[in-house]
Amino acid sequence: MTGSAPEAGEPTGESIPKIGLEILVLWLVVNLIIRGVRVVWEATGFELILVAAPILFLYAPVLMCRLRGVDSWSYPLAIPPLRDGRFWLRTLGLFGVVVLATTAPFILGYHAWHLYVLGSVAPTVELPVAFPSNLLLLMGYHLFFVAIPEEIFYRGYLQTRIDEAFSPRMKLLGATVGPGLILATILFAFGHSIVVFRPWHVAIIFPGLLFAWMRARTGEVMAGAFFHAWCNVMVTTLDVMYGLQEP
Repeated sequence: MTGSAPEAGEPTGESIPKIGLEILVLWLVVNLIIRGVRVVWEATGFELILVAAPILFLYAPVLMCRLRGVDSWSYPLAIPPLRDGRFWLRTLGLFGVVVLATTAPFILGYHAWHLYVLGSVAPTVELPVAFPSNLLLLMGYHLFFVAIPEEIFYRGYLQTRIDEAFSPRMKLLGATVGPGLILATILFAFGHSIVVFRPWHVAIIFPGLLFAWMRARTGEVMAGAFFHAWCNVMVTTLDVMYGLQEP
C-alpha cells in the first residue's frame, strides 16, 4: 500500500538524518553511474549510451518513491499536460520575466568571467557575429536532454525532500523558501564535478539558486527547466560569438 508524499514544506515525521542519508546516497549513486557512462562513451565513442543520463535523472526519483512506499505523483516528477493552458501561461510568464531580468547581467558576468577569473585575453565580438549553426537542435537538446531531466531530479525530488526535512519558512519574492533552496543547489553544482571535474562548476551555484527559487515560486519545475535550457544555450551562443567555440 502506498502513501502520499506531502507538499513541499510539510514535514513527514521522518528523521532528518534518514532523509539526509537517502538524498546523499541517491545523488552520489546516480552521478557515479553517469560518470561511468561518460567514461564508456569517451573510450568507445558510442554516443547512444549517453541517453542513460537523462533516463537516470528522470526515473531514479520514481524508483526511490517506490522503495519508500509513497506515490511518485505527489512530487513534480512529470511534465504537466499541454491542455493545461493556465499552467503553461504562468510558467512561460515567469520564465519571460526572469529572462528579461537576468540577460544583461548574464552577458556582463560572462565577459567578466573570461576577463578576470579565467585570466584570458578579453574576448571581443568580431563582425559579422557568428551564431551556432544548429541553434534549434541545440535548444531542443538542452531542454529535453539536459534541463528537464536535471530539474526533475534536483528540484522536483531532492529539493522537495530537503524541504520535507527543513520546512521552508522565509518569503523571497513571492516564494516560500528554506534550506532546500541552498542545499539542492550545492548538490546540483557539485554533481557536475562528480561526472567530470571542472574548476568553474562552483559558478553553477548562481543560476542554480534561480532554478531552485522558480521551483519554490511555482510548485513545479518547468519554469526552471526553460530557464535552465536558456542559460545553457546562452553560454554556447556566447562562446561561438566570442570565438571560443566553433559554430
